[in-house]
Amino acid sequence: MTAGALAVLVLAGCGYTPEQRALSGAALGGASGAAIGAAAGNSPGAAVAGGLLGAATGGLVGAATAPPPPPPPPCRRYAYDEYGRPFCVASRGYDRGGYGY
Repeated sequence: MTAGALAVLVLAGCGYTPEQRALSGAALGGASGAAIGAAAGNSPGAAVAGGLLGAATGGLVGAATAPPPPPPPPCRRYAYDEYGRPFCVASRGYDRGGYGY
């Protein structure tokens, strides 16, 4: 029961940016790598090596699996430049867009 509650608390702070996810991935990987190294190697050196490898792997995987940023808000009104290309002049969440007209 305690281990399950601890896992929920640790995984709740994974983060959204690559930096946040790398940090939480390194912490999770380091802790689990140290536990596995200690159990498999029966020595402090194995626990340290497992912790270092787990932290490095967790940090890399955590940063690589960050979700993409949200899409920009949709445009409410378009205008056209001198070449006929549309650009946004009024979008939701912003007063002005495009060239600032």
